[in-house]
Amino acid sequence: MFVKLAGRTVVIIGGGEIAEGKIPGLFVAGARVRVVAPTATRQIAAWAGQGELLWVAREFSPSNLEGASLAIAATSAAGVNHAVFQECEDRGIFCNSVDDTENCHFYYGAVVQRGDLQLAISTNGKSPALAQRIRKELEEGYGEEYAGWLEKLGATRDVLRAKAGAPERTKALLHRLASQEMFDRFRNSSAAALRTPAARTQVGNQPEPLAEGRARGPWPAATAKVYLVGAGPGDPELLTVRAARLLHAAEVVLHDSLVSREVLDQISPVAKIIDVGKRAGQKLLTQDEINALLVSYAQDHEVVVRLKGGDPAIFGRAGEEIEALRRAKLPFEIVPGVTAATAAAAAAKISLTDRRAASQVLLTTFSRGSDGALMDWSAVSSATTLVLYMPGPDYAEVSRRLLAGGLPRELPCAVISAASKASQQVRWSTISHLATEAKLPAPALLIVGYVAGPHVQEISEQAWSMLEVALPASPVSRLI
Repeated sequence: MFVKLAGRTVVIIGGGEIAEGKIPGLFVAGARVRVVAPTATRQIAAWAGQGELLWVAREFSPSNLEGASLAIAATSAAGVNHAVFQECEDRGIFCNSVDDTENCHFYYGAVVQRGDLQLAISTNGKSPALAQRIRKELEEGYGEEYAGWLEKLGATRDVLRAKAGAPERTKALLHRLASQEMFDRFRNSSAAALRTPAARTQVGNQPEPLAEGRARGPWPAATAKVYLVGAGPGDPELLTVRAARLLHAAEVVLHDSLVSREVLDQISPVAKIIDVGKRAGQKLLTQDEINALLVSYAQDHEVVVRLKGGDPAIFGRAGEEIEALRRAKLPFEIVPGVTAATAAAAAAKISLTDRRAASQVLLTTFSRGSDGALMDWSAVSSATTLVLYMPGPDYAEVSRRLLAGGLPRELPCAVISAASKASQQVRWSTISHLATEAKLPAPALLIVGYVAGPHVQEISEQAWSMLEVALPASPVSRLI
């Protein structure tokens, strides 16, 4: 129970070891402690002799509760504990009877304390042993460094609230400072300071005011860094934990048009968000301009995120941006994401590497530019799963190019649109029938290969009849 007890009277009925164990926490809370018991432990007697508590050496009587805000019945006599509880009930005083849930207004939780940070676990009195076990686990997960971090959070909060800033912006800044990313930076900075005595400098008792969402003063000074982050296929629950933390901590985010609104909603409300993607095939910015923006923002901000749909290193043009950051001698990190190929396969409920039908996977894009005619399909065999990113709206052209490359007419394929989103669609076909399929909305992806074949119920009987005649001994026949 998180109660301000400073200066308030708490009466403990009982003078044994259980009663003794309740007292130190009350001292920390600043309570005035009154112990009522004919006899008491040596420690309780010592505290009484030092004037730290009042010991009334007699049996309990209702008058002992005068002026009490809280009472604890810690005797070994159930009748006494019940009498204490009933008297408290009549007087409107909260009472806890140790190990007696029926005679309690509140329960003691198992507590992990790190300075002013208190984590309390309660089982409503059903299993104190379980509460103790969970407490030990929390003690391992929340180290002593949380006490210092909370002190800095509190000091920063006081500074921000003293300023005449917009309340919503102040709230957003405080949430950002309390993020896991900021704690990791604080912990790493503290560890580095302990390793390097010369780095221990006194910054002062109060942090500097925050400007543009950046943490200064006692907060760890981190080198500016650019994060090339994979946004995944669109479902925010498919973001990696690291990606989500970086979006919460970001000061600037440059994102592509394929990044979903649900993922963009995960970005810190104080971050500057810049759309650098395509609209209807038209680029808002050239790649050189995007590179220049990354370098410029990284020079003025600590956490710059380049957010790309799927995985940044797969058809995300990350190579040019990496080169630009290296030329500028700026640190960067690639944070992988769930790429469209695996998201689409999951949506279609198929395995890209089903060992009964495929021994390799080829990821490529369907280019309609001048380099499209140079695409070499000779490496694609019947044991290959071909994944075509961005097949575009002209399925007939895709079908012609695949057939011209020597792929079987009745090789199964699947078009997956908006994988992982609420609008997700999957259409099953074959290469020869692909030209007649209705177009699915972008973003879409095409999976070609026998791994797309087991879904007989999704494909017309005519198509599969043709397939069985054309390829009677193929792996897909065995799968059927």
